[in-house]
Amino acid sequence: MTSQHDKATRFHALHVPGTPLALANAWDGASARIVASTGAPAVATTSAGVAWGLGAADGGHLDRERAVALIRRVVDTVEVPVTADIEDGFGPDADAVAETVAQVIAAGAIGVNIEDGPRDPAELAARITAARKAADNAGIPLFVNARIDVFLFGLGAEQDRLGETLARAERYLAAGASGVFVPGVAAPETIAELVKGIDAPLNVMVGPGAPTVAELAALGVARVSLGAAVAEAAYGLVRRAAEELAKSGTYTAVEGGLPYPELNGLMS
Repeated sequence: MTSQHDKATRFHALHVPGTPLALANAWDGASARIVASTGAPAVATTSAGVAWGLGAADGGHLDRERAVALIRRVVDTVEVPVTADIEDGFGPDADAVAETVAQVIAAGAIGVNIEDGPRDPAELAARITAARKAADNAGIPLFVNARIDVFLFGLGAEQDRLGETLARAERYLAAGASGVFVPGVAAPETIAELVKGIDAPLNVMVGPGAPTVAELAALGVARVSLGAAVAEAAYGLVRRAAEELAKSGTYTAVEGGLPYPELNGLMS
């Protein structure tokens, strides 16, 4: 079996500007195995999908114990490297984040996403430093993907967001981040400026209406994530099927699903 250290090294190598690692984020063992079955070289979890699947809201409402248990389940389900979205680190301070990262590594993950949100950038920088120290102590070259939420949350004046994002990226990389994740951007000219101004692999979040992977590759993007979109689509199907069954007594919404033998075979 491939060692965790080797998986981490391989995952770093998958981040190539112009040849982006494309990740359809999973949220449980089944979705992770389905993603891996398509030939994906790695699996990334979505914190929103993980929280929803465990009956909690995204954004700091899921406790560390259940989150880590889910990460372990995903790691145990697939052979490819697994990177985990750990929201803000599941803790009130940097020391707590270090403990989270230690547990996530013990669960078998080789990467984490950690986000700043509306907090002072200095706080995320401290959390990243703590995460890096925990990874070094474990002997794993963890890929720490620093998520910058300036565009996603519309922080500050619109004309200042690019500059603020670039300043945060520089700070987080100095603190020990391996890459930078900037969700909420779709304009090619903005993405090009981010690629130019960030001295690390750039990850962007995609969905309907966003540039294609090929277009993002041409801009120099190194990683593309669907984020919560796959989980949202799956749960949208659940609602459509339930509403159709209740209102009309028909079942067309569930057409096109994975056949039972195929899905059951993937889980065998």
